[in-house]
Amino acid sequence: MLTPHPPLPPYPPAGGDPGESDEALTAPLRAGSDAEASRSAALLMARHWRPVQDYAVVCLAAPGPLAHMVTAAAFHQVLGRLALGEPADALRPRLLVAVRDTVANWSATDRITGVLPGLLKPAGGRGLRNAKSLIPENRALSERAFHSLPRFEQALLWHTEVEAEPITVPAGLLGMDTAGASTALEQARDTFREGCVRAHRELAPSTDCRHYNRLLDVPIRRGGALLPDVRQHLAGCSYCRHAAEQLSQIEAGLGVLLAEAVLGWGARRYLESRPGRRGPGSTGPRTASRRSGGGRRRGGGKPGLLSRVPGPGGRRRAGGEPGWSSRTLLTGVGVASAGLLATVLVLSLLPDGGDGTDPVASTGAPTPPASTAPPGTARLPSTGHPVRLRNAGAGLCLDVKGRARAGAGAVLAACSPAPSQQWTYDADGLLHSGADSGLCLDSHADAGVVILGTCAGAGARRGDDVRYDLTGQGELLPRWDDTLALASAGATAGADIVVKVRDHSTAQRWLTDQPSASPGSLSTAGTRPPSARPARLADAEG
Repeated sequence: MLTPHPPLPPYPPAGGDPGESDEALTAPLRAGSDAEASRSAALLMARHWRPVQDYAVVCLAAPGPLAHMVTAAAFHQVLGRLALGEPADALRPRLLVAVRDTVANWSATDRITGVLPGLLKPAGGRGLRNAKSLIPENRALSERAFHSLPRFEQALLWHTEVEAEPITVPAGLLGMDTAGASTALEQARDTFREGCVRAHRELAPSTDCRHYNRLLDVPIRRGGALLPDVRQHLAGCSYCRHAAEQLSQIEAGLGVLLAEAVLGWGARRYLESRPGRRGPGSTGPRTASRRSGGGRRRGGGKPGLLSRVPGPGGRRRAGGEPGWSSRTLLTGVGVASAGLLATVLVLSLLPDGGDGTDPVASTGAPTPPASTAPPGTARLPSTGHPVRLRNAGAGLCLDVKGRARAGAGAVLAACSPAPSQQWTYDADGLLHSGADSGLCLDSHADAGVVILGTCAGAGARRGDDVRYDLTGQGELLPRWDDTLALASAGATAGADIVVKVRDHSTAQRWLTDQPSASPGSLSTAGTRPPSARPARLADAEG
């Protein structure tokens, strides 16, 4: 039996002076006379009654007097807490949750169901009573993230994304100006996303899941593809699969995600009942295309960007609704395991002549002399000359995304003489940026994604995070874990540099040359053909 759609009102009830915030209307409940408190309650009920009653109809699977009783009980509970001093921000979701909990509570009490048999409908009160959990398992991270938000941010997200109302509505409820509310809404989206990422890390059932934390977040946020190894992990881990699906929903279907995370039971039916989501002139739920200009996750959440990862048995929701969609989850993925993101700096600094004028030997040049270093470890020349690092698999150079600053991501880019593509390897393993010698490649700060960070001394807590050993194959191994290597997350310009489990693939091998004056060339002088090679295993002399 499907829950009926509540009847839609011709227009939302006015409910109080539009200039009065919920907090202002609540003040008489706390410090006014009984008459003033009664008037305050009436104004708040007029403002929020219709959607709260709509959800009562959904939870009971029937309209009628019982829905009015549940709605009144929910207001009694929430307004009572306001009178005791709770803030009045984000009243709407709190009232809706009170409705759900009231139906669940009443339907679990035989004495009440005996006099209110309407609570026993299988799609209503009885279903709520028998539910193992009111919030689905695949919304646990979003539930935690939403409730960790400041209440004014909860209100902004709820009214714009779930109720599909214009920003002026929550701005009025909060007593904010529209411009300030719009700015705060953008911040609320970012904070909610970070809360989901943090919840995934804090609640992770295994170290593998924690390791994949940023490897899930960064590609989805940037609109890129998940690494193949991440995809492989998701196929066998429902916890991370649910996390990835929730992160993708933030970009493409935040209203649905929030409703399911906060209400759980009957969330879809409630969404369908919202006037803002139906009919001409509706504001409708807004998608990722709403964002413009700079920002951390512009262009993310493209529908169809990530291929579906089928869950066990390809199950569907009750009532024929499809199960969670992973379409923004796993398309075009290209790498192997969440901990497999390591980038290798193979530097061959000085040309054979030692005077810095001859081009670096081509890939067809004679093999360099044998090394005295232990097998598997390359020692770069200690002279500290800048070089470019070209990924053997992609043919692109290691660069910095945007301005060189602490926290800037390391990416692949078309080779050029730009300072951001010049790197200097110290004798102690530090890899300095040519754009700012005080910044070094940090492979540990951002959970598998390589970024620029401040350089640190060898004995410092972060010392191994910014140091690397080089192998004879041109791999860069982070000193904090030599089972990993620096690698590219893809073979196109803009692909992130990550740390991966060492697999000896070309994506983990780095060729070096000295910067040339012509963009795209790997030759150091004149019209010589491009040339690059892994780092030599012996120190240069002279």
